[in-house]
Amino acid sequence: MAGNHSRFRPFWLIKYPLLFLAALVFLFPIVALVMATFRTGRDLMRFGITFQTLIPQSFDLKNYGYLIDGKDGLYLSWYKNSLIVTVFQTGFSLFLSSLVGYGLGVYRFVGRNAIFVLVLFVMLVPLQILILPLYSMMIDLGAMDTYWGAMLPFLVSPFAIFFFRQYAVGIPKDYLDAGRVDGLNEYAIFFKITAPLMAPAFGAMAILMAQQSWNNFIWPLIVMRTTQMLTLPIGLNSLLTPYGNNYNMLISGAAMASLPIIIVFFFFQKYFLSGLTTGGIKG
Repeated sequence: MAGNHSRFRPFWLIKYPLLFLAALVFLFPIVALVMATFRTGRDLMRFGITFQTLIPQSFDLKNYGYLIDGKDGLYLSWYKNSLIVTVFQTGFSLFLSSLVGYGLGVYRFVGRNAIFVLVLFVMLVPLQILILPLYSMMIDLGAMDTYWGAMLPFLVSPFAIFFFRQYAVGIPKDYLDAGRVDGLNEYAIFFKITAPLMAPAFGAMAILMAQQSWNNFIWPLIVMRTTQMLTLPIGLNSLLTPYGNNYNMLISGAAMASLPIIIVFFFFQKYFLSGLTTGGIKG
C-alpha cells in the first residue's frame, strides 16, 4: 500500500497546479470583462483588453451610472423584461416538460413510442424553420410585443422532455407502487415521490433552460416591437450602430447581464453533474 501511495504522489503534485492554471484560463475572460467596466470607451477602442491594460488606473463607476441614467433608463427595462421572461419560461418549461417526460418514461400506453420518436424529431428541427408559422400564430393570438409571445413557443422543451424521460426510466417502480398502496393518486405520486427523486434532473435542466432563455436573441427580436419591451441581448445589440458604439454601456451592461446566470449556476451546481451523468446513462 505504501508503494502504491508513493507511486501516485507525483501525480497529485502536478494535479493541483494544473487545475489552478486551468482555473485562471477560464476565469480570465470574466475578470477581464469586469475590469473593462471601469475603463472608458475610448481606452477600450484604443488599447482593447490585454494583460497590460487589464488593471485600470482608477476604478470609476461612471459606466454603471450610464446604465441607470443613459438611454432614458431603458437598460433597467430590458433587464426586467429578460428576468420576467427567463423566470416564467424556465419555471413553466420545467413543470410541463417534466410531466411529459415522466409520463413517457413510466406509463405504458398505445402510441408511447410514436410520441417519443416525434419528440426526438422535433429536437432536430431548427428554430429558423418554425419562425414563419410561429410568427403567424402569435399574430392570431394577439401575443405580439408581450411577454407571453416571447415565452409561448418554448414552454415545452423537446430536449427537456427527452432528458426527464431518460431520468424517469431509471426510477425504481417500487417507490411508485408503494405510493399507490398508501392511497396516493398519480398526481400525488409525481409531486411527493417522483419529483424529489428527480431533483438532480430539475437542477441540471434549470441551468440549461435558464441560460437558453436568458441568451435567446432571434425569437424575442421578432416578437418584440417596442423599445421598452426588448430583452437584454437585443437591447445591448442596439447599442452597436453605424454612427458610433456606446462601449461604456455595452461593456458594463454585458457584465451585469452575466450575473443572473452565474447565480443560477452556483445555486444548482451540486445537481448539475449528477443530473447530466445520471440522465445520460438511464434507459
